[in-house]
Amino acid sequence: MTLDTILWLAGDGVTAVVIAFIFARRIYRTLPVFTAYLVWGLVGDAVQQTVAHYYPSHNYSVFLIGLIADSLFQFGVLVELSWSVLRPIRGSLPRWSWIAVAVLFALAAAVVWPFASGPGVNAFSLVGRLNVHVQITFSVLRILLFLGLAGCSQLLSISWRDRELQVATGLGFYSMVSLAVWIHHTTQTAGAEYHHFDQLVAASYFCSLGYWVFSFAQREAERREFTPQMQNFLLAVAGTARTARMGLENPPPGNERENRK
Repeated sequence: MTLDTILWLAGDGVTAVVIAFIFARRIYRTLPVFTAYLVWGLVGDAVQQTVAHYYPSHNYSVFLIGLIADSLFQFGVLVELSWSVLRPIRGSLPRWSWIAVAVLFALAAAVVWPFASGPGVNAFSLVGRLNVHVQITFSVLRILLFLGLAGCSQLLSISWRDRELQVATGLGFYSMVSLAVWIHHTTQTAGAEYHHFDQLVAASYFCSLGYWVFSFAQREAERREFTPQMQNFLLAVAGTARTARMGLENPPPGNERENRK
């Protein structure tokens, strides 16, 4: 049995354990997209392995569909984690606030996307180039989310016992290793050593899964309220955004008359 097969089987096995803890601890209630993403990972792996073995001519199409679905899930997980962190004041925010969070991540992805490349990528197929851009872009976004939550943990009143930070930590660690390996790849030529670093990325995700098993096996700490400073800041931002939106939807009567001229 090759190391690739061992990492694949071990990863799927530990993923199943993580999912079991998610349902046992009812984490799926607060993080349904993350739960669906892990389930999708198991199903997607099984489908890709089956297609590669029995229907190799369809491997390209299945990979493309999987890449699109994986991208949507990754984006959803980022939005869900950010929105879940805001639980203490979500009742005071406009209903469309989660859309604003999604727009912010979309803008950040648009900024990172053009730089998510490297030497020789232009020679790849279309799907190959898309895969590189997607993987690097989401690695950067996951790292930024982890650093943001960890750096502002006191203001956000979250700790390492909160599920959101636990999930972000696992994703952040895996993403840092993935990004570091890609940067190293840009100075390498294809060969055995090249693939060994890819196996290191797979091993880092296995470590993240192990961390989630350890974390989810413990009870979550009660969610604390935000600090007054952070609460006032977020409500002020939401109030400003609400005022701006109402101004766009209901322009002053004077402006309407001017627009009709």
